[in-house]
Amino acid sequence: MKVVIAGAGAVGKHLSRLLSTENHDCVLIDDDEERLGGIDSTYDIMAICASPTSIQTLKDAGTGSADLFVGVTRYESRNINACMLAHALGAKKTVARIDNYEYLLPQNQPFFRDHGIDSLVYPEVLAARDIITGLKMSWVRQRWDVHDGALVMLGIKLREGCEILNQPLKDLCGPDDPYHIVAIKRGDETIIPGGFDELQLYDLAYFMTTQDYIPYIRKIVGKEHYEDVHNVIIMGGGKTAVRAALAMPDNMNVKIIENSAERCERLNTLLSESDAMVIHGDGRDLGLLNEEGIKHTQAFVALTGNAETNILACLAAKKLGVRKTVAMVENLDYVSMAESLDIGTIINKKTVAASHIFQMMLKADVRNMRSLMMVEADVAEFIASEGSKVTRHVVKDLGLPFGVTIGGLVREGKGMLVNGNTQIMAGDTVMVFCHEQKLNKIEKYFKNNSIW
Repeated sequence: MKVVIAGAGAVGKHLSRLLSTENHDCVLIDDDEERLGGIDSTYDIMAICASPTSIQTLKDAGTGSADLFVGVTRYESRNINACMLAHALGAKKTVARIDNYEYLLPQNQPFFRDHGIDSLVYPEVLAARDIITGLKMSWVRQRWDVHDGALVMLGIKLREGCEILNQPLKDLCGPDDPYHIVAIKRGDETIIPGGFDELQLYDLAYFMTTQDYIPYIRKIVGKEHYEDVHNVIIMGGGKTAVRAALAMPDNMNVKIIENSAERCERLNTLLSESDAMVIHGDGRDLGLLNEEGIKHTQAFVALTGNAETNILACLAAKKLGVRKTVAMVENLDYVSMAESLDIGTIINKKTVAASHIFQMMLKADVRNMRSLMMVEADVAEFIASEGSKVTRHVVKDLGLPFGVTIGGLVREGKGMLVNGNTQIMAGDTVMVFCHEQKLNKIEKYFKNNSIW
């Protein structure tokens, strides 16, 4: 597949890395030579230093034959213009990064499609959704809902109260048991477990279960004593904080601490329709945190533009007794450090946005996809097509690649777990866990035009 990316910022570079490992024909355009520096030697892509809104540049990049054109520069208008030009030149699909929530409203989607823009990506909105999902379950590091929650994947840090440690998984996760373990993060190692593997103290384990059994999972991992989140303090009043505050459930009270007085005034305007309280100050100030009731706060969310600040602030919040902490960590080099410090939930806008864009490149019917940074894996919802290979044999006879696990499926709105004898049917929504970027190897199992 041929992909042209306009913009060598955080999202563009991360997407380029994903594409280079998947052996796609990728061209990256940016008019800043410094941002492009060395990228073509690091990744298997072509780098062009020129304006992404130049028609000649787009032609030189082969945009006319591109399967996907991605506009992810820092400027919304530039992304939209580049996508419109790319569509006019013949690009099959286009996606633009935006900063205006109004553009995402359903009534405005036909306007953009009529102008050749197939999809819009607002990274801060995607990140805010992840934050809200994480806050709804204080005892979970990461949550993935398949088909509106009919099937659920939970990433849980295992501590002393866990009842299922040091036992072979074959004794815990049989065909009739209400959960499966699809992955384990242990130190720097990711394990795709077999029946003889065991869960150990401080593992980050990924459970696949159905909605009805979430309370049971909470009990066996020893998390019943975790308070539900009612009070949230957000440090940093950027776009992600605004989107999170506006989407916060009614049962959660939100305070945003922002150190810029000018930004505080802007936040009061932007959040006038919400109940969020805006406080001028430094979110690292322990005196201020105590003043604002940190001891009665169940969740602390650090969303400044500085990863180190966010990590340190979350550590301080934990020392003050906050159970649930969320840190925005934009520098991927700091992700493993944040995990080793037991920060909690880690949000990275560029990986969230890149996953959303990467989903558009898959030829099979994929409804949702997410990269799990902690385990270097992807999770995706595939729709099984009529006559596809995945419907021709029971799961144990499909010959799935190593590192690929089918965690469960949704059939006619009902979630169910999968075992070796499960027969997948056309129309099923199937949750697939792929370690080390194997989505391009698994999608052929779900397409109806595969030849075997």
